[in-house]
Amino acid sequence: MRVPLSWLKDYVNIDQPVTAVAATLTNAGLEVKTIEHYGIPGADLEWERDKVVLGHILQVEQHPDAERLVLATVAYGATAPEVVVTGAPNLFPYVGQGSIAHLNLYSPLALEGATLYDGHKAEQKKAKLKGRELRGIYNRCMLCSEKELGISDEHDGVIIMVKDSDSPDYQPGVPLQDVLGDAVLEIDIIPNIARCASMVGVAREYAALTEQTICYPDYNVVMTGAPLADRVVITTENPKLNPRFVALLIEGVAQKPSPYWMQYRLRLAGQRPINVVVDISNYVMLEMGQPNHTFDYDFLRQRADQYAPAGPVHIHTRLPRADETLTTLDGTTHELQSYNILVTDMVGNLSLGGVMGGLDSEIKPETKNVLLEAAAWNFINIRRTSAQLGIHTDAAFRFSRGVHPSQALLGAKRAAELLRRLAGGTVATGIVDTYPDPPTAVKVKLDLDYARRLSGLNLSGTEMANLLRWLEFDVTVHANSLTATVPDHRMDIEGGHDLVEELCRVYGYGRIPSTVLADTLPPQRGNPSLEQEERIKDILVQAGLQEIIAFRLTAPERETRLYLTPQTTNTDAYVTLTNPLSPERAVMRHSILASVMETAAANSRYQEQIAIFEIGQIFLNKTDAALPDEKTRLSLVLTGQRTPTHWQEAAAPSLYDFFDLKGVLEHLFTNLHVTVSYTAAHHPTYRPGRTAQILLNDTPIGWMGEIHPLIVERFGLRLNPGQPVLAADINLEALIPAIPHAYPYTPLSTYPAVHEDLALIVDKSMTAATVTAALREAGGALLQDIALFDVYEGQQVPPSKKSLAYHLTFQSPTKTLADKEVSKTRARILKLLENKIGAHLRA
Repeated sequence: MRVPLSWLKDYVNIDQPVTAVAATLTNAGLEVKTIEHYGIPGADLEWERDKVVLGHILQVEQHPDAERLVLATVAYGATAPEVVVTGAPNLFPYVGQGSIAHLNLYSPLALEGATLYDGHKAEQKKAKLKGRELRGIYNRCMLCSEKELGISDEHDGVIIMVKDSDSPDYQPGVPLQDVLGDAVLEIDIIPNIARCASMVGVAREYAALTEQTICYPDYNVVMTGAPLADRVVITTENPKLNPRFVALLIEGVAQKPSPYWMQYRLRLAGQRPINVVVDISNYVMLEMGQPNHTFDYDFLRQRADQYAPAGPVHIHTRLPRADETLTTLDGTTHELQSYNILVTDMVGNLSLGGVMGGLDSEIKPETKNVLLEAAAWNFINIRRTSAQLGIHTDAAFRFSRGVHPSQALLGAKRAAELLRRLAGGTVATGIVDTYPDPPTAVKVKLDLDYARRLSGLNLSGTEMANLLRWLEFDVTVHANSLTATVPDHRMDIEGGHDLVEELCRVYGYGRIPSTVLADTLPPQRGNPSLEQEERIKDILVQAGLQEIIAFRLTAPERETRLYLTPQTTNTDAYVTLTNPLSPERAVMRHSILASVMETAAANSRYQEQIAIFEIGQIFLNKTDAALPDEKTRLSLVLTGQRTPTHWQEAAAPSLYDFFDLKGVLEHLFTNLHVTVSYTAAHHPTYRPGRTAQILLNDTPIGWMGEIHPLIVERFGLRLNPGQPVLAADINLEALIPAIPHAYPYTPLSTYPAVHEDLALIVDKSMTAATVTAALREAGGALLQDIALFDVYEGQQVPPSKKSLAYHLTFQSPTKTLADKEVSKTRARILKLLENKIGAHLRA
């Protein structure tokens, strides 16, 4: 939220530099992200105090030699006024009126030598003002637009400020820095400081932090019109969703631009000025944090003639009926859900409560009579409605974070009085206020010893009470505790811990003394499961994979894409969110592999190589328990090139295949000192013939293989022709308990190793793992390593056979092996292999 410092000064005294104000707020939890300067030191364009001043326009005459130019006589504190040649279109209406000094029109005046932005350039380009002749009249000064001063891109006319009872006390010749110079704080309004989503809210915090009393806006309204009670009736169908609805009627409103002081504040706060009615509505929302809405009363009266010709306009808030729609101010027609609260009359819908007005009842250029409403809405319902319909307005931002019903009346009265003063309206006598169930004041008891222990502050009960009173808590001190009545704008205070936080904020986090822990440290215990998860992550990263953290929220239909055959979606099996941000994030996931596949799909358009994994939880609903089962899983996906494309490589890089995936898993299990086995199997996610089940002690712990091409297509991966997608999904809750806490190791031998190659003829159906196991058993202690380096099927071996070639490494820890010993071991290996698996040496 953008907070102009000058606006803040309406409610609290500020004698600190703006950087100190930002530090004070940030240290108390209101993070000031940026500070923007306008015209003052620190701004990109600083308005020179002696060259950019405020001018009083005394007369406007037509230029004698140019139809599109006028001569403005401007007083600026010098002995004689200055005649300025200008083509500003908003000065032409004053031509021929003679002296207009009584109109009290003021405008920024730049004197010769002043540095401004060039208003005729698209970009912000500085230029120094130089006197020159314009159609026979020498001109050395200039009346300025917002663009030339760096306020906005507005260049359709010069700034005109009217001095009246509501405006600042403009004086000619005053440096413009003192009139419009400002600093704007950009404050990050996080959910727990929603009370600060207004100028008054920020001022209230600053006043408490600097031990001041805030000066609130004037909420009094002058009512001189006809009684309102018999002209408007308000009813609400669901007070829990709409606890309060306030309405006032302002008649005879003049549609015109709002005064410049209001326009300027709105611009600095990030709002675009439109007209006096809309600007006042936005101004009060920004000032107080209470959104309001204006209806064309005559339009409502015409509709009322259809259902009550002699009766009042009847405003009714309710939930929508089946298949009901609403066209909002932006022209979009929305299909309404059963929980979208509506503002209606007896004819139809008028607006979407707390979010956006309806198109039909909006204020029009010819509107004279305005029905102003300010209401309170259930913040959860507004948040849900805003997210579901994709409508994110300033009103929805505030209502979705909580606005107390007490603010509705204050906001309505403040807006009505501004419409009376600035738009010339007459406020009807009386206020229609539907408030069926006012909430009771919240009282919180705080134990003083608890507060001292939690905060580290050694304060008395009276000192704590005084700190809370700066925040407008009504506090009663007891012997060992205090009772605080929470101000209505503090909807975030629920218990004593919240009061302790407030004590720390106002006292100052930086002032809390450093203390040594007085209690005995509890026994330090490790978290073996978490430690092993971190170890697995490290191993996979060393293998070249990248960790991802995906959303744990998904939709059932997103996960059913993992199955080749259609699956019946049973939403009852999922943990479902009551108020999801979107339909795509409505349930807790059942599969990590689906999340990793989605990430792979999102990256496939940018990356030639994808090697990613995630360790996380899946959530299985239990109908007989309050909490779901959380199971830890590991999923990884490989696809693309083994190595990046390089100019030195003539051939195209090869692609990941099944054995790359198996190699990654073997690297993982080897480093974990866990022995697993693989068996060919069928799974609806994987491609037939390229799928294996991972077994630990003959118990399945996961799956690996190539994802079925049809499933790859469903996830939308962008792949080259023939490019496979490899994946594995492993149950870590079965794997981690099998990881040994300690394991034996063999010291490195200082004696040389002997390397031999062995090519064996075996049946085609025999797996390499079976042969490797037989080799290891037959080789005994001297056989240190086995590596398969060739698989051959062809004319040189029988049709039902294949050749497997291995590198064998022999080494003794105590001596150098002789050729005779190695030959003897080799012969024993061949004999045992022939007897056990029918393998024989390839000629």
